[in-house]
Amino acid sequence: MSPCPKGTIPYHIKPGDTFNVLARRFNTTVAAIVSANPGTNPRNLQVGQSICIPVRRSVVPCPPGNRYIIKAGDTFSKLSQRYGLSIATIRALNPGVDATNLQVGQMICLPVRRRKRSR
Repeated sequence: MSPCPKGTIPYHIKPGDTFNVLARRFNTTVAAIVSANPGTNPRNLQVGQSICIPVRRSVVPCPPGNRYIIKAGDTFSKLSQRYGLSIATIRALNPGVDATNLQVGQMICLPVRRRKRSR
């Protein structure tokens, strides 16, 4: 499959994945996933198969060096630990962002240069 088009992210099929399951997980629709993957049979997905998932990217006004794209499993708590920032600081940098409903592909402000070193 060719690289995913703008507005989508690559995803590798895992056991139990269906377009319906993925649509719920990524807050999109089955129709949008079908549209982003012409020629892919949603009834015959193979583990490891690469598809494209449409994502909504929220625009947050922050400097380019401070932009962070939400990945699966990210929470403000995990980002706080990873980057050595308080949750309050992350909330202050992202007014209007619902920390309880982060979406994969969503852009937030985060001073990523401050990442803590693993030991």
